[in-house]
Amino acid sequence: MPRRSATMLAATLLLIGLLCVSVLLKVPYTEMSPGPTYNTLGQQEKTGEPVITITGHESYPAAGNLNMTTVQVTGAKYQPSLISAVVGWLRDDVLVVPHDNVYPKGQTDQEAQKQNAEEFASSEDSAKTAALNQLGIPVGTEVIVSSVVAGGPSEGKLHAGDQIVAVDGQRTTGQGSVAELVTKHQPGETVVFTVVPRAKASATPNPADETTVPITTGRATDGRAIVGIMPGTDHTYPFKIDIGLQDVGGPSAGLMFALGIIDKLTPNDLTGGTFVAGTGTITDNGQVGPIGGIRMKLIAARDKGAQYFLTPADNCDDAGKATPSGLTLVKVENLDGALKALEKIRSGDTAGLPSCKA
Repeated sequence: MPRRSATMLAATLLLIGLLCVSVLLKVPYTEMSPGPTYNTLGQQEKTGEPVITITGHESYPAAGNLNMTTVQVTGAKYQPSLISAVVGWLRDDVLVVPHDNVYPKGQTDQEAQKQNAEEFASSEDSAKTAALNQLGIPVGTEVIVSSVVAGGPSEGKLHAGDQIVAVDGQRTTGQGSVAELVTKHQPGETVVFTVVPRAKASATPNPADETTVPITTGRATDGRAIVGIMPGTDHTYPFKIDIGLQDVGGPSAGLMFALGIIDKLTPNDLTGGTFVAGTGTITDNGQVGPIGGIRMKLIAARDKGAQYFLTPADNCDDAGKATPSGLTLVKVENLDGALKALEKIRSGDTAGLPSCKA
């Protein structure tokens, strides 16, 4: 065989080998892509029920869109091939990130789903609290069982979410008061909890729902009496606010939920009929925090038809580098700032909108 032909054959075989390796070799990365968006002022696609339902307080119909955005993420067990990862790096609508950035310490799909569900529930609670605080509507607190220690004295007797009304007949005044009252006992003595089971807890206390639960205290390593629970606090609201989205997780919808609640509790449309999307975590006092996958959320919003995107200030640098054509980014630091931005949008006077610079 002539030397040139042999060289070409060897190069071809080497190329085929490299292609096979790139297809078969798995790399430790996770792929993100634009997910669905949900109008917090609209209805759920599966059930036709409102995304936000308010009961026990006057509410108003809302026009326009305040869409929360999501990101689709490949599963914990999935690892792309080398060639798939390279293709993803070259695409604008796929984000390839190290696997451990999304699923830390070998986290499974089930563990990730549980964490996302807990973060979503927490974001709902903070959104309700921030919205009512913004409107000057009082929000209460209650002492609850945050968690129960497996194998501890309270296992099977108290449950996460139970409201702790009193300990030994003394009303609880905060989560610290629970430990204070328990440690008045010696290990082995009985302490009596008055609780409202989680299923019956409500913003309007009803003594008929209260039940007493005697618990024999255990001994901590330092000799204190313990009952094997972690007390916490939860918010109570003067009326019912239901957020009905399913199959959505994580904390990043807090801002848009808070705005949706405010829109439904006030007579004027916040958007003036404009299509606004956004993202951002929110605290009880209305501070907006950063989220992951911002570039994918911008694409999802643009593809759905959004004109403006409420962007957490800490995401502005990244978002400004990849703003889709036709989408205006609005920099948001807190709930009050978001409301002021929406006021400008619905008035048509958008020249002074805080923006994310490219």
